[in-house]
Amino acid sequence: MTDSTETVRPRRSTRTTGWKALLRDVVIIFVVAVLVSFLIKTFVARSFYIPSGSMENTLQINDRIIVNELQPKVFPLQRGDVVVFKDPGGWLPPAAPRTGNPIQQGIGAVLDFVGLGASDSDQHLVKRLIGLPGDTITCCNALGQMSVNGVPLKEPYVLLPAGQQAVSGKPFKVTVPAGKVWVMGDNRYNSADSRYHMDDPTKGFVPLSDVVGRAFVISWPVSHWSWLDNYPETFAGTERKDQ
Repeated sequence: MTDSTETVRPRRSTRTTGWKALLRDVVIIFVVAVLVSFLIKTFVARSFYIPSGSMENTLQINDRIIVNELQPKVFPLQRGDVVVFKDPGGWLPPAAPRTGNPIQQGIGAVLDFVGLGASDSDQHLVKRLIGLPGDTITCCNALGQMSVNGVPLKEPYVLLPAGQQAVSGKPFKVTVPAGKVWVMGDNRYNSADSRYHMDDPTKGFVPLSDVVGRAFVISWPVSHWSWLDNYPETFAGTERKDQ
């Protein structure tokens, strides 16, 4: 009679295996979330904060806005859109060096990467798009109004100093070249916009290639939350005859 000896193999700890699987799933979810956030920031939408009062009262200092990056990359811009754009050249002072310790800078870089930070907002500008390529813009008529393609505009979003009627203290007449746009702040007497760069090499025009996108909502603070209107009634009838 032969004795048989069974070999008993030690079982892996179910608890250890469970933690490893959980950790793996968390890492996968985190990596996917970061990649999705990066893709959204790069191609769809991103956040900016407002560092100045040039768009008051539409936008207040330190408001945060969400920008649709599909315009003008995929969909065309419209007159009246609030747009964010890169400095065309000489509109902004040189960017200040980043402050904070390495940990803070690292966290800021990660937030920027996934689209939750907005550390480069002071390297961009936000204005209202007044003229598209080919438009002729003049200011001001006897009522102090600006005209686009001969149509006077009633601009309810403009903030004027007390007692001031003209929507621009600087008279001008321009025709927007191909591939460019003309932009102005809603706080007309406190906005160094296209009017104040007419003597620059850019002639005050912003290349469409510099436009990051159209701002469509104020996301923060909650008390300021609202959709950003492009006032189609204001620009009704301004389409050029050759469009």
